Amino acid sequence: MFIPRKILEDKLLQFLHEDVGQGDVTTAAVVPEELTVEAVVVAKDSGVIAGIEEASVLAEALGLEGETYVLDGTEVKKGETLLKLCGNAQTILVAERTLLNLLSRMSGIATKTRRIVQQLQGRKATSIVAATRKSAPGLLYFDKKAVIVGGGDPHRLHLDDMVLIKDNHIVLAGDVASAIKKAKAGTSFTKKVEVEVTKSADAVAAAKAGADIVMLDNFNPAQARQAVSALKRAGLRDKVILEASGGISEETLLDYASTGIDVLSLGELTHSVKAFNVSLEIIRVL
Repeated sequence: MFIPRKILEDKLLQFLHEDVGQGDVTTAAVVPEELTVEAVVVAKDSGVIAGIEEASVLAEALGLEGETYVLDGTEVKKGETLLKLCGNAQTILVAERTLLNLLSRMSGIATKTRRIVQQLQGRKATSIVAATRKSAPGLLYFDKKAVIVGGGDPHRLHLDDMVLIKDNHIVLAGDVASAIKKAKAGTSFTKKVEVEVTKSADAVAAAKAGADIVMLDNFNPAQARQAVSALKRAGLRDKVILEASGGISEETLLDYASTGIDVLSLGELTHSVKAFNVSLEIIRVL
């Protein structure tokens, strides 16, 4: 994923502004205004690092000199130095929590995604691991990027990426086929159409109506197998990408992968992040 540096910089400075408020009263009272220091960001866990680019952009936007020791996607061990910062001590301390929070969250997402992807690779499963849009407002871009760094698929980033017909759309449209017909008539040919279904019969109906992707919503593995079989009997299995979402976890992943589903979407990649522990340590006064 890529956004122009200036836009990324603006996003990061907004996060910092939210944290700083009217100013860091502790740092202003305790730390001399003109003091220059050198600090390092250190991994306190082992895992996959994500957010180094963002940390570097934020540091440079604040007039700090940054030196990266690892790249995004690197697997690190506990105790490794990730980043060195040089510059005004007050500025470093003001930015500390914003920088660490983002690095911690993104690395936690990347670490879990990598672990799940490798779990499937170890069993020679062909399913793609994808994220969902279950993320905190303001963090969607960063969460999705962390999933990519970990080796997963970001799925939709915004509502305008593709058509995704969900249960409430179907209720208002009347039925699956009507919803698909309206979606195709009302959007560009460039937009893929995905339909969320809760029954095998609706999976078949969606495929017959021309859906590009069929999402099995909250199917257990046995029900997912039934849907795959129903699509095969109808001669439609190869006509659609089949996704499963809801109820899939790290513990149940292999059961779902064994059903022949193409895409496995896990909300827990982003909505239940286990933070990756990092710390900032001042090591020298310059």
